[in-house]
Amino acid sequence: MPPPPTMQTTTPPTPSTQATQTSQVVQVNGGSQSLTAKNMMPVTKRNPKDYIFGKVIGEGSYSTVYLAKDIHTNREHAIKVCEKQQIIREKKREQVRREKDALNILSNSGSSLFVKLYCTFQDAERLYFVMSYAKNGDLLPYINKVGSFDAACTRFYSGEILRALEHLHDLNIMHRDLKPENILLDHNMHIKVADFGCSKILEQPADTVDKTILDESNPRPRSNSFVGTAQYVSPELLTEKTISPSSDLWALGCIIYQMIAGLPPFRSRSEYMLFKKILNLDYVYPDGFNADAKDLVQKLLVLDPNERLGTKDDQRYTSIRSHPFYKGLDFDTLHVTTPPPIYPYLPGNSEGQELRSQYRVPDHLEPGLDDKQLTRLLGLDGQSSSTTTPAPVPRPRKRSGILHMNDEEKQHQLHQQKCNSKWHSLVEGNLIVKQGLVDKRKGLFARRRMLMLTMGPHLYYADPVNMTLKGEIPWSPQLRVEPKNFRIFFVHTPNRTYYLEDPEGFALEWCKAIEEMRVNTYGVSPTTCT
Repeated sequence: MPPPPTMQTTTPPTPSTQATQTSQVVQVNGGSQSLTAKNMMPVTKRNPKDYIFGKVIGEGSYSTVYLAKDIHTNREHAIKVCEKQQIIREKKREQVRREKDALNILSNSGSSLFVKLYCTFQDAERLYFVMSYAKNGDLLPYINKVGSFDAACTRFYSGEILRALEHLHDLNIMHRDLKPENILLDHNMHIKVADFGCSKILEQPADTVDKTILDESNPRPRSNSFVGTAQYVSPELLTEKTISPSSDLWALGCIIYQMIAGLPPFRSRSEYMLFKKILNLDYVYPDGFNADAKDLVQKLLVLDPNERLGTKDDQRYTSIRSHPFYKGLDFDTLHVTTPPPIYPYLPGNSEGQELRSQYRVPDHLEPGLDDKQLTRLLGLDGQSSSTTTPAPVPRPRKRSGILHMNDEEKQHQLHQQKCNSKWHSLVEGNLIVKQGLVDKRKGLFARRRMLMLTMGPHLYYADPVNMTLKGEIPWSPQLRVEPKNFRIFFVHTPNRTYYLEDPEGFALEWCKAIEEMRVNTYGVSPTTCT
């Protein structure tokens, strides 16, 4: 069995090799520990003791990524640590080699759109990749947090991804696993494409590589391995077991769809059914999907890889750049453009306009969430209103007073709930303070749920048809409610914003109940978002 891939040679280098190593280390270390390339003296190789290892920021089947600090420069890095035995056990030698080769090419290409490989080294048990640290994490949590991106955010970030693909394909590299988790964001919120373990480097010179899969009369090297992530895999990989740069364009189409709709276009609990949907182009555009973006996605999610938008372009992906969705976007200056802010955003549809949130609490307003504050928030105080939703007819409200009951009274109420409420089994024995049907929105998709506010506190939501608990909105002192109109309210948590719609139009009652529970639980001053 051949040894696992090595990161540095273990034999004494020749003079020419030593010179190259010296020059490389000077570039990596910024001159702080290494001698200059001019005097060509030996340089100490890096090892784990040159770094202070901090928290884990990523994990894979055979590797762990740590946030680490260079003790010589105080620079933060992301260090990918690969276990040699795990690489051998899972037969990942070739994948490790591919990633190192691709990162070496990209790190010397001058582009800022990719993570940079600074150096590699090894010890008896592990391989180490020292890479640039993208402090804002990957793109997926941002999509999940705000539900979906508005057109400006989608245009900007998909534009940067397109530029990255242009650069990759010009270097004859196919990524083959493009997805939001592999799109990292640096300290300025610009993208850095990562994870090149599935990449493929074509052998032809750049001027001889076509962007399409060619027929037998004009053959080209093809990759025949099953790689990538199921939700973003292109149909030609499933049918012909082949892949080309056009497969990355398919993944781009999936990502644009997900940015706008909130979920990937192809979804299923079964991988077999998921692949079947991909092969049949079985996906839908929900109500409210941006028309120009829809046209772009339709031209990227094409079964024939040779017919996808961009595959017939001679230089760069000019046909994608000139699509109406990107009107007004200067691709060549994106890297120096300030990215648009990512704020909670609920897309508009045929039933209502889009709703936005800056999620900021001003200091000059009065605290609380009483009738006066709700009137101000909804724009009913004589000032302009951001919504035209009519007020619902008031219904009699029976104040339960549960929050002010003594323990004996709460136990009595809990006993009554256990005997009479079909929802009792789903709330883990907690006393329900308020419940009602809501539409839980994620991007352009909505699901009817039974929302239950309980002591604890807890905010459970359940499937009212199958009577199953689907999840819980996490409580913390930082939780905030934000009424947008009489039907829709936002619940902001540190990691996500939940978009909820009361079909009966009593969103304000939900906001009052949740805020009252928060203040009662944490003893913090009542505040709300505007």
